[in-house]
Amino acid sequence: MTIKTKISLSLVFLFSIILVLGGLGAFYLNRLSLDSQAILTDNYISLEFVSNMQKALNTLDDPDALPDFETNLKKEEANLTEVGEQEAARSVRREFDRLRRGDSDIATISRIRQHLFIIDDLNRQAIVRKSKIAEQTAKDALVWLGTIGTLCFLVVFSFVINIPSYIAGPLRDLTRGIKQIASRNFEERLHFRSSDEFGELARSFNSMAQKLDEYEHSSLARVLFEKKRIDTLLQIMPDGIIGLDEKRRILFINPVAERLLGTDHQQFVGQYAPDVATSNDLLRTLIQDIMADPISEEPRPAGLLHSESASNLLKIYDPDSTGKGKECYFAKQIHAVEVTPTGEKQTVHAGYVIVLQNITSYKELDLAKTNFIATVSHELKTPISAIKMSLKLLLDKRLGSLNDEQQELVSNVEESADRLLRLTGELLNMAQVESGQIQLQIQAVNPSDLVKVAISALKTQAEQKQIQFALTIPPDLPCVKADQDKASWVLINFLSNAIRHSPSQSSIDILIRQVGSLIEFSVRDYGPGLLEEHRERVFERYFKTPGLNGPSSGTGLGLAISREFIQSMGGQIGLLPEVTAGAAFYFRLAIV
Repeated sequence: MTIKTKISLSLVFLFSIILVLGGLGAFYLNRLSLDSQAILTDNYISLEFVSNMQKALNTLDDPDALPDFETNLKKEEANLTEVGEQEAARSVRREFDRLRRGDSDIATISRIRQHLFIIDDLNRQAIVRKSKIAEQTAKDALVWLGTIGTLCFLVVFSFVINIPSYIAGPLRDLTRGIKQIASRNFEERLHFRSSDEFGELARSFNSMAQKLDEYEHSSLARVLFEKKRIDTLLQIMPDGIIGLDEKRRILFINPVAERLLGTDHQQFVGQYAPDVATSNDLLRTLIQDIMADPISEEPRPAGLLHSESASNLLKIYDPDSTGKGKECYFAKQIHAVEVTPTGEKQTVHAGYVIVLQNITSYKELDLAKTNFIATVSHELKTPISAIKMSLKLLLDKRLGSLNDEQQELVSNVEESADRLLRLTGELLNMAQVESGQIQLQIQAVNPSDLVKVAISALKTQAEQKQIQFALTIPPDLPCVKADQDKASWVLINFLSNAIRHSPSQSSIDILIRQVGSLIEFSVRDYGPGLLEEHRERVFERYFKTPGLNGPSSGTGLGLAISREFIQSMGGQIGLLPEVTAGAAFYFRLAIV
């Protein structure tokens, strides 16, 4: 039987006692009320009638005396309740009739008075008798109520004494046991036995104490050693590390994170991270991804809470230990921690670890590389342009004719100069992308104008391989929001790749269509296509498809630059997955 059932039954019993006492009291009060009502109704009124008739006899000279006597006599005859009262009333009626016929001698009046005295005496005796009955009823009520009340008091007193000890006793033992466990006395056990919740609590407590005792004697020293080693590693790590539990309370902060946050770890540890973040801008930035993750104890995949992105690169002022602070670059990573409790099979969510990795040196190297590439590429464009100008002068027949061998050499030099110029252009574009300095001139652009520019730019290259452009474009397409130069550059890059990987005497499909609120530009070739494992990497920087790398294979930057250009214009870019014979690249731009 559960504690709830026991308490409910106790309350029902107490309620029943209250009902019994209340019912008994109401019963006796009702009896007393009936007895009192009987005295008033049956006897007291009769005495009043007798008194009125005696007053009438004393005032026979009054003409209203006989009618008053007649009225009260009739009322008395209607209220005959005692034994002998009826005969006395008849006698009064008989003598009154004589008095009313004129026989008004003293003897008649005396007999009437005698009979009225009998009626009065009978009712007074009845009042005394009924008063004694009411008194006895009151005594009986007092005895019964006192007896039952005393019994109920003893029962309630027993409840008052026993129920608190029944509840407080196990709680007191449990409190003592918990204190023993807190004092690392894992041999403590609870010995009270019952089939209710206290018994279940005692069994659970004993099971917990047994497991803690086993754990204490099996791996405590090793666990403590490992904990100290982990704490030491956290203290000496060059990265900033912040640990939160599953409820987002701060568990630990290593010295690097403490320095970056500009506070003492004692002010943070144990605090609710969102509350602390209200007064610390850096912490608010660090936990914004965690705040978007709902609190749940359900298992979730371990690892990064969010993948790497540009928003995870932070520029933070680092005062460092020398006191010469500077702005540094940190890569933020948030790991969701999953653990499997001892003795359990299911993993549970245990919290988060925020890692701030100092990548300032890598960022500075990358910036130096970007500046170097931009400078070299810009400087190379001038001599390459001079070389192309010189080649045009050599090919000018006004300056003299070239033999076949010279013509072939000039063609090779021109091809190499074009390739070098294209390479420097891509490097300049990539430097612009990496430095975040993409300059856009967004305007309304007709899709057919972009296609015309791209086709005319690669017409000669396509004719050399006898490749035909199959263009499909509706006549009434709306304009798109784009930078015309960069959108044309992307389409030219798609067509250039398609020409490079298409066999001679083939065709390249160019399809322009409207997809919802976007205009899609797609270019499909019928070359060797891409393997499944290469499709996800074609937009990575410097990636080249294995087996297709030749002297005209490109730099591996074109598609990466195309993706940055299209995304900076708010568009979409990708590879159509349903095309397996050849390859089909597309990009989509918003309609004006």
